Amino acid sequence: MIALTVAVVFYVVLPDTLTFGPRWLVPALEVAVAVPLLIGHRMGRIGERPGWRVLAVAVIALINLANIISVGLLVSHILGSTHTRGKQLLYSAVAIWITNVIVFGLWFWELDRGGPAARGTSSERYADFQFPQMLTPELSPPNWRPTMVDYLYLGFTNATAFSPTDAMPVTIPAKALMTVESLVSLVTVVVIAGRAINIIA
Repeated sequence: MIALTVAVVFYVVLPDTLTFGPRWLVPALEVAVAVPLLIGHRMGRIGERPGWRVLAVAVIALINLANIISVGLLVSHILGSTHTRGKQLLYSAVAIWITNVIVFGLWFWELDRGGPAARGTSSERYADFQFPQMLTPELSPPNWRPTMVDYLYLGFTNATAFSPTDAMPVTIPAKALMTVESLVSLVTVVVIAGRAINIIA
């Protein structure tokens, strides 16, 4: 919920030219889907029904779609405008990039081993990511399991290096997600941030 809140805040502070529809639309949709998740978590029912996971994936997908659209609008704005404010463009690129890290950290969190409700239970499936602690269990606490921080760090390193660094993807969905994150990050950093710095200079 903290990660979701930060992503919503970054979307709200984007300029109007980088959002679609009314400014309140996307945050309102995200909150409308997230509130039942929060209530279900408080009632201890998140792991009982697969419908809860569908809601969680819907929230992540909505944030992801909104952020990708913002990247597209920003690229379109750069190519179609001769009067682009460099600092505003740079701040927007940073907000979009951080949102990209958060949203894919959430994707990784939901994907790995069947999701947070399945991890550590009898319904846990094979690992989608191979963390260093899995290769050297003697250097890790007993029964180590990745936390949200591990997945956010994985999202950060993948968005920064455009490739796996800390944990390796071992399934096709994991590789597909990391590819999309790297692509969005590459467009944001190289095209947008580079153009903004050029304007400032």
